[in-house]
Amino acid sequence: MTQTSDQNDAELARSVALAAGAVLRGLCVAGACPDAELGDRGDKDANTLIQRLLRAARPEDFILSEEAADDGARCAASRVWVVDPLDGTREFRERRDDWAVHIGLAIDGVPVTGAVALPAQNLVFASNDRPDVLPPAPLRPRMVVSRSRAHPIVLRVAEAIGAELVPMGSAGAKAMAVVRGNAEIYLHAGGQYEWDNCAPVAVALAAGLHASRIDGATLVYNCRDPLLPDVLICRPEYAAQVLAAVAETIPVVG
Repeated sequence: MTQTSDQNDAELARSVALAAGAVLRGLCVAGACPDAELGDRGDKDANTLIQRLLRAARPEDFILSEEAADDGARCAASRVWVVDPLDGTREFRERRDDWAVHIGLAIDGVPVTGAVALPAQNLVFASNDRPDVLPPAPLRPRMVVSRSRAHPIVLRVAEAIGAELVPMGSAGAKAMAVVRGNAEIYLHAGGQYEWDNCAPVAVALAAGLHASRIDGATLVYNCRDPLLPDVLICRPEYAAQVLAAVAETIPVVG
């Protein structure tokens, strides 16, 4: 298709994530939005901006957003932007710093491009970044997990491999902790949708990390049903160990 902008897709994803992040930060300013409305207002305002920017830059592409009606016509499209305007609404409402903006692009089901902004930390990660050189893998890996509801599979795998648990908020923040070298493993089971992990997976793969379903299967996007309930993002040297532990754990908790 003919591009309608001189930005490449990764730079577009980065700029849109940053713009949405700026809107969300503005809502957090004291007096800008009543606390009781902060989460809903953040979801709505960020989604409105993202839709406008992407449609202006790539009018022929489709968009799958957590905060918009799903146009089933996207299923026949090659290029689909998969976005979460505000990942970690709970953390955003609490004015923590571990919420994110996800802008991903799947081409023929493959998460080829993405950007994840952590606006409260003034950080953004994109699939065209030069990957950081990670330090040597520690003997005891760190696994980022949900602050309040880590799935039994995740807890059993962590115990099996001797991982240190690091509670954290949004999926984007957890995935970027691995990209940044602040953790080695992000294992999630029990329920996500494509918008929860498309952009983080694109960034992680571009950084040379392992990303798959928790049974080792390839992650596929732009499916008719956007439910994508589990994901593993980790340093490659831990992938086989984690996948083996999952395989041994699932019959126990299933």
